[in-house]
Amino acid sequence: MRSIFIFLLAAVGTFVIDQGIKALFIEGYYRAGTCIDLELHYNKGVAFSLFAFLGPYLKWLQAVLIAGIIAFVIKEGYIRRYAFPVGLVIGGALGNLYDRFVHGGVVDYVAWHCGFEFAVFNYADVAIDLGIVWLLVMIYFFPEKSTTR
Repeated sequence: MRSIFIFLLAAVGTFVIDQGIKALFIEGYYRAGTCIDLELHYNKGVAFSLFAFLGPYLKWLQAVLIAGIIAFVIKEGYIRRYAFPVGLVIGGALGNLYDRFVHGGVVDYVAWHCGFEFAVFNYADVAIDLGIVWLLVMIYFFPEKSTTR
């Protein structure tokens, strides 16, 4: 029960923070910087605008993928051990998926342009990346101890 609470807190918290920040940019917030501009962009694809050619089908593919991931982590019991990082990944994924349904594309706002042009990203993207790195560190450096002898 504790792990479900942690998972839900991480997922809902990530979603709420993500949508709150995005609302600022949708309402017109802008700030130019020397290396990073904070400006509104709509990404119709996924990372680096890949798969934008799928148009409206992309959101449905992502919805199925996210539902599959949620079913998998629940069925396999990964929520018990990885509640917080899985919550970050799911919360970020749902935040970006929500954007696709409501805004027609993912709301991005951090534009890196210091020395080279980098992808424009958002808080949900950072939460997803952080959750994945956290999962990889736990899996590879702190493996679950075997209960059999």
